[in-house]
Amino acid sequence: MHHPHVENTPDDPGGYAAARLRLLTEDPHPGPPRRTALSRLTDTWLADLFAGAAIAAGTDGDPAGTRGISLVAVGGYGRGELSPRSDLDLVLLHDGSDPARVAALADRLWYPVWDLGLALDHSVRTPAEARRTAAEDLKVQLGLLDARHLAGDLGLTTATRTTVLADWRNQAPKRLPQLQELCAERATRHGELRYLLEPDLKEARGGLRDATVLRAVAASWLADAPREGLDDARRRLLDVRDALHLTTGRATDRLALQEQDQVASALGMLDADALLRQVYEAARVIAYAADVTWREVGRVLRSRSMRPRLRAMLGGGKQPAERSPLAEGVVEQDGEVVLARTARPERDPVLPLRAAAAAAQAGLPLSPHAVRRLAATTRPLPAPWPAEAREQLVTLLGAGRPTVDVWEALEAEELITRLLPDWERVRCRPQRNAVHLWTVDRHLIETAVRASALTRRVGRPDLLLVAALLHDIGKGWPGDHSLAGETIARDVAARIGFDRADSAVLATLVRHHLLLVETATRRDLDDPATVRAVADAVGSQSTLELLHALTEADALATGPAAWSAWRGSLVADLVARVAARLAGNIPAEPGTTAPTAEQERLAVEALRTGGPVLALRARAETPAGDEGRGQDDAGRDGPEPLGVELLIALPEQTGVLPAVAGVLALHRLTVRTAELRALDPPEGVEGSVLLLDWRVAAEYGSLPQGTRLRADLVRALDGTLDIASRLAERDAAYPRRRGVPAPPPRVTVAPAASRHATVIEVRAQDAPGLLHRIGRALEKAGVRVRSAHASTLGANAVDTVYVTGPTGSPLPPQEATSVARALEEALGG
Repeated sequence: MHHPHVENTPDDPGGYAAARLRLLTEDPHPGPPRRTALSRLTDTWLADLFAGAAIAAGTDGDPAGTRGISLVAVGGYGRGELSPRSDLDLVLLHDGSDPARVAALADRLWYPVWDLGLALDHSVRTPAEARRTAAEDLKVQLGLLDARHLAGDLGLTTATRTTVLADWRNQAPKRLPQLQELCAERATRHGELRYLLEPDLKEARGGLRDATVLRAVAASWLADAPREGLDDARRRLLDVRDALHLTTGRATDRLALQEQDQVASALGMLDADALLRQVYEAARVIAYAADVTWREVGRVLRSRSMRPRLRAMLGGGKQPAERSPLAEGVVEQDGEVVLARTARPERDPVLPLRAAAAAAQAGLPLSPHAVRRLAATTRPLPAPWPAEAREQLVTLLGAGRPTVDVWEALEAEELITRLLPDWERVRCRPQRNAVHLWTVDRHLIETAVRASALTRRVGRPDLLLVAALLHDIGKGWPGDHSLAGETIARDVAARIGFDRADSAVLATLVRHHLLLVETATRRDLDDPATVRAVADAVGSQSTLELLHALTEADALATGPAAWSAWRGSLVADLVARVAARLAGNIPAEPGTTAPTAEQERLAVEALRTGGPVLALRARAETPAGDEGRGQDDAGRDGPEPLGVELLIALPEQTGVLPAVAGVLALHRLTVRTAELRALDPPEGVEGSVLLLDWRVAAEYGSLPQGTRLRADLVRALDGTLDIASRLAERDAAYPRRRGVPAPPPRVTVAPAASRHATVIEVRAQDAPGLLHRIGRALEKAGVRVRSAHASTLGANAVDTVYVTGPTGSPLPPQEATSVARALEEALGG
């Protein structure tokens, strides 16, 4: 192999540093050519260092000092894959005959590397020590499998490499299960590369470490990974890591948010989303290859352990694997779903969906060979699809958790985009929202999995499952994804064979898939305008039933922050009211309900004492639709607490909303809803009373004492408790986290949301005391607050307030816009 000449200087042996810098900054061919060139340059430099050190440490019988000693590159450097900030993984092998000479040579090797500031992972071992360490440490074993001779005694390197490889193959039945367990533990620690917003390119599942593991499994001769696209996926991750090293100047494998745009630019990509999508696609290929490979390892090891016993029982001879029919053209063999010998994919365009549905229903993996054959030979489905194809798709989507792995197998051979071309735009598409656990495509499949558990609640489970698959399909297009998705869903529904009426229902479900949860958490459900708007959008009882199940499945598939018993109860309440309206039962106008006996008692007590009176009551219910569920998704038994009802009565005065909201924030209570109303005094009693009915949740699970809340509320109302300063002090005590700065608050007036009040929506970064600040700004603007509804998803809050003028009427449009602008300025300051 030709090595570039490196000129020696006293300060930089071999001129390596300058040549390395030129290569990293001026090379017009990044990627594999640059990694190879950097490895060769480093090889030459180290070989020169070794030669000089060996001569200095040489003996009379061996003037070159190289007999019985060799320098070996291992790990990534052994593979010739040096990234700009990679460690140099080196082993100095020796035969043990002259330890002093080896120590002297090692010093002359390692110190020049350290002097240049390069990271060095080094060891000095005899072949026996190398074998022993490899037997004890899998990481050392994997590194030695990529051993490459750099300098010195070639025979020593070759013999050691051959021995280590033979050991690996001999011990594979014992060591591969250990390696698989280590991979599983690492995946648990670092997560799935293809879903993380700030992924570790090396350690996360589907990353560079897994690609290296697959090489080791192949070297064992027990099993081999699917080769299609694997080398390309590995190359893409290495290219991203190279750009990350050069962009940050650090040896990091974590693709942090603040560095993604620069890395994307360095690689000539459009933006950070394009970068993440490419990373996710590469990770998907590696992760799928790992799944298939480990499955094959398990199958081979089971076969080996069973074979001696089978031979003894059957008197020798190879027995054919048993094949059990699953569907037309589809059989189970050896724990996998394969094509029957009579299958003719070229004449049966429904076969891919039939095989996938059969595999998912049986909870078995699809054989990669079968999927590859289907992809290569199956004709496209006609448009519209035949009824069987549509039914098989619905069966696949309704199989529950096994659907995920079967879908991945189809994705690996690009069968999904062949069936559903619109899928290409959402495939591996990142979601820059901490609430979302998944990419768009995986979220859609996860929603179908969740919906499969709710099919007994609806009359048309097929429409529910297809809506789950399509509800976010519009995220691949610009603009409002619900509007774009409505059009796409109508087209897809027609293509896969639904009639016009069913296609219209699917389009409605996709268009309004956020309607129920957004309305339930942000609007006053006692306002007839709220219920009327939802009823008009949904149109029918059967669509409402489907939308209710889709809403729950979507939220559960988003992540733990998106669904709770509280949200479930609000949505169920809204659905019940809308169902009543669709059945012809029009709700009464708001404000006509008389106060309860408890509210009247609190009002009288407030007037008598001249101060606030409080009542706290915990509420725990099982949301509608969850009857009979023994455990929630976190594994907890029993119903989840829906929060606490807090009733407050006090003589009418200004500043009540910000005072109460601020005191609750100080006591770490999260406000969910707040209703304020003035009560006429009982007969014979002078003065008017404000009644506040709040729903709150304890941030850390424990409720404060009512007496302490009342004492702080008294101080807040008379001005002796400075809530703003106390909240600011507490906020300053929290450690600041790095990350993308939050966008500024946005305040809008919701048009025609209510006939009885002006509805103002506040979208802002969630923070303690947000409702307190909103209340202060609205008091300053001179408007009255009738109710407030808080909704939080992750770090984002949407607080909706219903306000009126001093006379109790909605604000004129110009005044409403002015109040919203003033509120936005107050929150942004």
